This record gives sequence, structure tokens and C-alpha cells, in this order.
Amino acid sequence: MKKAKKFNFILTICLLASLALTPMASAGDSSKLIGFRAELKAIAYKTYSYFEDYTDQNTGLTYDEVRLTENGTEEAKRTSPTNIAMYMMSTVSAQQLGTISKKEAVHRLQTTINSLEKLEKWNGLFYNWYNTDDGSVKKDWGQFISQVDNGWLSAGLIVVGQAYEELHGETSKLVENMNYTPLYDPEVGQFRGGYDVAKGALTDHHYGMFYTEPRVGSYIAIGKGDVPQDHWWKMYRTLPQEWDWQAQIPQGKSVKYDGVDVFEGSYVYKDKKFVPSWGGSMFEALMPGMVIKEKELGTQALGLNNKRHVELQIEYAKEKEYAAWGFSPSATPTGYSEFAATPLGTSGYKDGATVTAHATFLALDYAPEAVRKNIKALKNFKMVGKYGFYDSVNVETGEIAKAYLALDQGMIMVSIANYLQDGVIRDYFHSDEIGQKPEELLKKEVFSIH
Repeated sequence: MKKAKKFNFILTICLLASLALTPMASAGDSSKLIGFRAELKAIAYKTYSYFEDYTDQNTGLTYDEVRLTENGTEEAKRTSPTNIAMYMMSTVSAQQLGTISKKEAVHRLQTTINSLEKLEKWNGLFYNWYNTDDGSVKKDWGQFISQVDNGWLSAGLIVVGQAYEELHGETSKLVENMNYTPLYDPEVGQFRGGYDVAKGALTDHHYGMFYTEPRVGSYIAIGKGDVPQDHWWKMYRTLPQEWDWQAQIPQGKSVKYDGVDVFEGSYVYKDKKFVPSWGGSMFEALMPGMVIKEKELGTQALGLNNKRHVELQIEYAKEKEYAAWGFSPSATPTGYSEFAATPLGTSGYKDGATVTAHATFLALDYAPEAVRKNIKALKNFKMVGKYGFYDSVNVETGEIAKAYLALDQGMIMVSIANYLQDGVIRDYFHSDEIGQKPEELLKKEVFSIH
């Protein structure tokens, strides 16, 4: 974007923000709404600048992480399928929000697609780590094919192909060639976590839990026809009651969907029923809803449960007397760790008094007023830097992880675009036949949490 356009964009944001701060006796709520929308656009503008500054211009591959340290800026020049997807969907989001032009968006995305066509693959699926400068497989980090990471890349390609007709042919071919069948275990009806190319072996574990982020890959694989539709029903809503090591013994009943018995169980926290995720983190719960119309179509199941998880994350923070909420895996001052509202998981991660910004923005569609207040709380912790929000803060010590992660920046961008533009990213995803085909699965399920 040219400097003049950037200046005009910033000026518009400032005018809107100042308008929102002007006393309006008869329209206080309208003023607050205008101010919040302007604030979100300003946050998105800063957040996308991360992708502008830290995406290789030749390959269109975004750096995994940038960290501010006492010794200067550390740039992690590696990327993953999920990072690539977050960059692509963030670019679509940036154009929808008016941050960049369509011409620039298409140019940026074409560069990335050109690289994706050349990257080394396995059955059309992408390795977990590539070097950003030349797209070579980062073999010192292993040669792993991840179901969940490829699921996100497929989602990103589908969104781009629907947003820009001129790119549709290339994105569709890449998605069509991504064959999920070799990762599927038909005897169990679930996906393996992935495949180690160097060892020539699938992982021992399955992605058995339904309410976690791999459900994106499951949805897409069903939409493509790579796996049977009944796979959707063969994942655990809650783990079986006899697995007594889990955080709670779930209560519920078995319901038959498409001939498959599904135990529709639930946990209870703060007198509210919910279907747990594995660890209790926000991105397990809400990240898939960035592309899948869970709120709109899964009103009796996923959408309702997403709302419940937002409410209970907030309740959990209140119980702990934390000044902010939003628990999800994130950067720490020295690395990366898993954080969660512990009671919301079957084997809950610790909360570590650590709050991450992306968890707040994921909740926009379900609790916008609570999000508005939490953004203010995060700002009080001095969480904002050049590229928007730093990745996390310890709400007891005030210590900030001064890092920006492509994954988390992407979740912030897409969440803002969906909120301000009426679910635009989800609409693009569901405009594709792959997104449309499994919609009935979302509509027909009823969780036992009413």
C-alpha cells in the first residue's frame, strides 16, 4: 500500500476513534459501538503489518515467530502449513477491511501459491516445517506430515480460491491433490495424528477428541470425499465414562446419528454443562469456527458449546481473580507453552496465570462486549507493540512475552474480519463445495448441554 493510502487509512481510524470519544447524550451505545469497530480496525491494521514485514518477498512464506529480546529482534525463518494458511486468510481479511487493495492481495497470494506448487509434498500433503527463504523442507525439525496443519492449509486455500476467482484454479488443484486417506484409520474411524516420512510410520495416537482443532481437517476430508461421512460421528464428544482418569466422569446418553451410536456426554463447571476439549484452551474450542459455520449451523451443538466455552473461560478468570481472561497455548518469555482454563479440558492444561491475546479475539462472535472490556484490560498490561498485541502476559507478575507468532496474529486478523464483515471468511469457505457438503452434519447434532 502506498504511503498516502496508509496515511488516509490511519487518519480515518483516528477520526472515528475521536468521534466515539465525543459525548453523545442520546446515543451512548452507538458511540461505543463506533469506537469499538474503529478500535478493531486499528488493531487489524497493526496486526497485518507483521505479515507485511515478516513474509519473504520471493517465496511468500511467513516467518513462524518474531521475538523481541535484550539482544535485539530474533526472527524464526521457518513456516508451517498452518502459518501459511493464517497468512493467506489474513491477507483476504486485510483486503476486506480496507487495509490493502485487491490488486496487492492477489499479488501477495499468487507469490505464496507459486511456492506451494513447488514445495516438496507427501501424497499432496505438506510437511510440517519449511525454510522461508527457499521453501526447502526443514529436515533438522523432522519430516512430519500433520493432519491438523494440513487441514488448516486446505481451509486457507479454499478461502482464497473463493475470494479471488483468478486464483481458484490453482488453489482447487492443490486442495484436490491433498489426499487425507493415508492418514485415516478405517478400523477406528478416526485420523492418526500424522505420518513420519523418515520413519515410514503413522503416529500411534489418533485424533479421537471431537472438540479440538483437528475437526477442521476432518470436516474438509469429508467434504472432499477422502474419508466416509460417518467419521464425523466416530470421534469422542466426551471420552467414554469408563475412562476414569479424565477430569470428570461425563454424564449423558447415547444417540444414533446416521446409524452410528454417539455418546452425547458433558461435563459441568459453574453449574453449566459443556462438552470439553482435550486441554481446555480457547483455540481448541473456537479456532475451527473461523472457517466452519458452527455458530450459524450448529446451533444445538458446536455453536452452543462455543458460546459456553467463552462464558466459562470468563467465569474461570473471575474465580481465580485474574484481571483479564483468555487462556490458550502461547509464547512465554523464554519459549512456548500450553495454557488453558483447566476445568474445561478432559486432561486440562495449567493456566499458569498466562493470558494470550488471540483467545480474546476468537470470542468476538460470542461475547463482543466482554471482548471490548478485555481488550482494555490487556492494554492496561502494556500488551501493545508495533505489530499489535504481544503474544501473552502473566496477569500475576505482569511479565510479557514480547513475541509475535504468525499463528496467533492470523487468528486475530480472521476473527476481526469475521466480526466486522458478517462472517466473510466463513462465507468464502462455505461457498466451496467442500465446505457445503458436510453442512448437514453440523445441523443435525444436539449436544446434551441444554
